[in-house]
Amino acid sequence: MQTRNTTPSVIEHDDPSGTRDEDLQAQWRRVVGRRSFLKGLGLAGAAALPGSALLADPAFADSGPLTAGDAAILRLLAAIELIESDLWTQYNELGGVNGGNSAYMAALSNLDSDMPQYIADNTDDELSHAAFLNAYLRSKGAQPVNLDEFRTLPSSKATGARQIGRLTNLQTLDVDTSWYVRYRSTKNPDLGATFPQAVNIQREPAIPLNDAETPPGLPAPVPPVGAQETRMQAIANTAGFHFAYIEQGGSSLYSVMALKATSLEVLRIVVSIGGVETNHFSLWHDKAGNAVAQPLAGVTDPKTGVTFPDLNAKGGELNQTNLILPEPCQFLHRSLPACSIVRPTLDDLGGAVATINSFTADRLFEGQSPKFFQTVHKLARAADDASRSAA
Repeated sequence: MQTRNTTPSVIEHDDPSGTRDEDLQAQWRRVVGRRSFLKGLGLAGAAALPGSALLADPAFADSGPLTAGDAAILRLLAAIELIESDLWTQYNELGGVNGGNSAYMAALSNLDSDMPQYIADNTDDELSHAAFLNAYLRSKGAQPVNLDEFRTLPSSKATGARQIGRLTNLQTLDVDTSWYVRYRSTKNPDLGATFPQAVNIQREPAIPLNDAETPPGLPAPVPPVGAQETRMQAIANTAGFHFAYIEQGGSSLYSVMALKATSLEVLRIVVSIGGVETNHFSLWHDKAGNAVAQPLAGVTDPKTGVTFPDLNAKGGELNQTNLILPEPCQFLHRSLPACSIVRPTLDDLGGAVATINSFTADRLFEGQSPKFFQTVHKLARAADDASRSAA
């Protein structure tokens, strides 16, 4: 991840109430209805029940209160999941299986015909994570996270987007694509390795901005023809790389936070959700490669000049688009055998502050208030300062 600290520290917002939190619970209950395999796991009930009801289960009650460090870890992760839920909801409104922008859905489907379904499912997952983490915090008498006051950023004006305030901005991204090279390399950023950008994506939207430049009824030929079709495909390609960027960051963050947990129950939560983040990354890694392989490779956004080259034509394993499983790399010490792992897994590049800095460098928070940055940085510092202790 990139690291860039651009904000001072101040107080965070702790208000646990608000209509947006209630809306999140309602969305999650609808998610459970759509995702039948979750029925019977009890997650919907856990998200909706007050803490006293959850603690009526003796096994659950015996786990005891949270340490300050464990609460900080879970609060940071709840904030990250609220942020991810916000951005994925925007993708889902426009490009999910029930999305409202047919041209965007068609361009995404050029990366994989199942992209709209995958987007919808990823959105459901993030909503479930946010709802569960806040419900668990409440059940332990800890303060949940509420970012509703920061839902002020404008929505896309394209057909399909709801006109509501957002936490995140998908309209002018600087997407870090160095993860693509990193996971094909035998080097490890935790041991000092750095990696170039696979594709230079700067000031590029990942969702259509309006219907004037990208009408919702556009066809999506491969390769695209005409400025509007090409613009829409470049936007969809950007989304494909952004999906993987977000989820590889989550893979590292959850790995880092797991090392700090004191309670075995908190550790169970962190590794269980973290495994899903890694699963997401693996999925999106595969789809992003299709944007830089034939027959789709070569798309150039006529407005921004962002180009998606044929990486396979460059040769070498660092470019090969079908090498999507993490290459074994140096781990812990250069003298040890290479090992296929999630990376990075240290605070400096994969921790909480590093994650917020990376999202900031991505321009994901473009237009947010100073108080928002102060809030998320305080949460991040508290999580990074957490350490495993005797329970």
